Amino acid sequence: MDVQIIKQFFLFFSILFLINLIKINTNVLTIQCNIKNKYDYFNDYLYNKTHCLQNGQINIDLDDFINYEYCKICLKQKMKYCGKCSTREILKRLKIFSPEETLDEIINNNKSLTRYGDGEFELIFGNNINFQKYNKTLSKRLFNILQNNEENLLIGIPNSFNIEYLNNFKDYPKYFWRKWINKNKYKLIFLNKNKKYYSSFITRFYMDYKNNSNLNKYIKKLKKIWDKKDVLIIEGEKSRIGIGNDLFDNMKSISRIICPSINAFNIYDKILNESLKIDKNKLILISLGPSATILTYDLYKNGYQVIDIGHIDIEYEWYLRNTTSKIKIEGKYVNEVKDGNKKIKKIKAQNYYNQIIVKILN
Repeated sequence: MDVQIIKQFFLFFSILFLINLIKINTNVLTIQCNIKNKYDYFNDYLYNKTHCLQNGQINIDLDDFINYEYCKICLKQKMKYCGKCSTREILKRLKIFSPEETLDEIINNNKSLTRYGDGEFELIFGNNINFQKYNKTLSKRLFNILQNNEENLLIGIPNSFNIEYLNNFKDYPKYFWRKWINKNKYKLIFLNKNKKYYSSFITRFYMDYKNNSNLNKYIKKLKKIWDKKDVLIIEGEKSRIGIGNDLFDNMKSISRIICPSINAFNIYDKILNESLKIDKNKLILISLGPSATILTYDLYKNGYQVIDIGHIDIEYEWYLRNTTSKIKIEGKYVNEVKDGNKKIKKIKAQNYYNQIIVKILN
């Protein structure tokens, strides 16, 4: 009887061991297999199961993960990020042109620029941001556009992904980016070390930097983008970029399309359709959060020169005020300041209202 019990006990634990072994092998096979739908793979393994790569290899097509090995420590911890992968190893190989070099490429060669910041990457990773809720279509489009190799469309990403660049920053932005990179570095594996990236910081030229001694020269160069040109501005309802300052005083003419300040992607098709009615001889500047990244690409593909100018107006307002901290600007939407999006007063500048050709708010 005792022998029979021992045999049954042994058989039970043998079966249990085999089940666990099958589960482990299944997980490994799932990691190694060539998934047909890269978005399903992307969602399953980047959004929900954090991991990192051995030797910091980042030049990866999501269809070809079979050719790469994951960090063994991560695998042992059942895909939980082990913290041992080097940020420097993962990101140092990226080639990101400086803001000045990016401006030169736009001005001298009439190229377009679409930009990615931490907000766009958060949406790709499946998270909401302050003024745009996560949307699966939005996330996929942001990911797709990041992979494109259009000759005359520059892809701007944060220069802060090159760790050495952070030495130019004040303490808080340096801390912010180090923390953000350490949290998200293992999700940035789709960035291509063989691709030329440009700066998303061309419109972030003042507040974060320790040394602003050459800022006047930089702003003069920045304003050459639209010098003596007919310009369409596509912006959020209360952005009012260029109003109350001289940022756009050298433009030949200005017209505006006004869109929602938050969740603009919810009515993206309407915004795109109205934008496509504009004369292709006009330069288009877009300040519309993550929707601007996609709209820039779509308008570029339809024959326009387009620049995603993002936060440029507020940055310029802070520069004019010589402020050392982010502050509210009366009459304008300021997302990065507490309550900067509340109780925004109506402005009296009639030229602003005269420039509006259409409002698309719902």
